[in-house]
Amino acid sequence: MRSGNPALKESTFLDLASGSVVSRDGATMTLNGTVNKTAFLLLLTVLTAAFAWSQVEFGTDGRPQPGFGMYMWGGAIGGFVLAMVTIFKKEWSPVTAPLYALVEGFFLGAISAMYNFMYDGIVLQAVMLTFGTLFALLFAYRSGLIKATENFKLGVVAATGGIALVYLATIVLGFFGVSIPLIHESGIVGIGFSLFVIVIAALNLVLDFDFIETGVEQGAPKYMEWYGAFGLMVTLVWLYIEFLRLLSKLQQR
Repeated sequence: MRSGNPALKESTFLDLASGSVVSRDGATMTLNGTVNKTAFLLLLTVLTAAFAWSQVEFGTDGRPQPGFGMYMWGGAIGGFVLAMVTIFKKEWSPVTAPLYALVEGFFLGAISAMYNFMYDGIVLQAVMLTFGTLFALLFAYRSGLIKATENFKLGVVAATGGIALVYLATIVLGFFGVSIPLIHESGIVGIGFSLFVIVIAALNLVLDFDFIETGVEQGAPKYMEWYGAFGLMVTLVWLYIEFLRLLSKLQQR
């Protein structure tokens, strides 16, 4: 894409999220570089998740023992903070993205251990479904079966925002002892809601693929490889959690 705007020359990249132009030096974003960094972030997440899994314990009554909350809530809050820093300071992503992966791994390890304690084997199923969805969507995107058109992007972003509002309302109402009926239960409505959320989370992978491909084509700065890998990690974590929720609802039935 060429432009008469002097700011949009070969040494710059238009940030698709903020609309601002960021300058770069000679090194540019590559597809292989992004793939390698995604694999590295996944490895870091697995390492800390395995450690957290090995540390948490549950009593005979099913209650988590002391230390569980530290890994789960510490990982969740720490991951959220690092994610916000990475989003607003993309140039810091070479540092913040690995830190996010490490911290998020503690959360995933703790919550996975809890789900697996309640429903033996559910974690392996969720992992297989998550990566199966990743590769299926990647194939569909690369083969042209799914195209990230502007209307597609608007629809996915709008649906994602709606889901975020529902989850935010669930958290806020929970402080007052109020729960949103049906959607978080194991009935038909609850399972249908989980399936809808999984579809939207999966379609967010297409947006991630498109962002990475566009960044490579436009010669984004090298650090955007880390940001692209970070974006994929966030979506995969969300998708994995939603698969855990869906499988647990199915087990309850």
